[in-house]
Amino acid sequence: MSMTNIRAALENALNGMTPALQTAWENIKYVPSVGVPYQRCFILPANPDNQEFGSTYRDQGILQINLFYPEYAGSGAATARGELIRTTFYRGATFTYSTDSVNITRTPHIGSGFNDDDRYLLPVRVFWKSI
Repeated sequence: MSMTNIRAALENALNGMTPALQTAWENIKYVPSVGVPYQRCFILPANPDNQEFGSTYRDQGILQINLFYPEYAGSGAATARGELIRTTFYRGATFTYSTDSVNITRTPHIGSGFNDDDRYLLPVRVFWKSI
């Protein structure tokens, strides 16, 4: 499994959600517009899972999606987006890029929101492994 293909599979799934939301991708310059919600995503690799002795392993980790919504407008819109992410990346979902597939291993975790600079930030974690 290629980390490049894992990233592509997960990012394509996130990018294909409807309604679309502007996204700040890793290591790509992004300047948010005032008052416009957006999401920032990161691939957080964990230690590879060595299920057997030898050279066989599975990559695993977290797709961290931070939702940024206008400050002091309530948490409803951000929470609704978090629930849409949870519906899209449901436990057991599989996303494929090239010949590599990624499986969602747990129900995504919607964290506690908080104010960050001029935004309301709601973190969402999607747990995955290569298959």
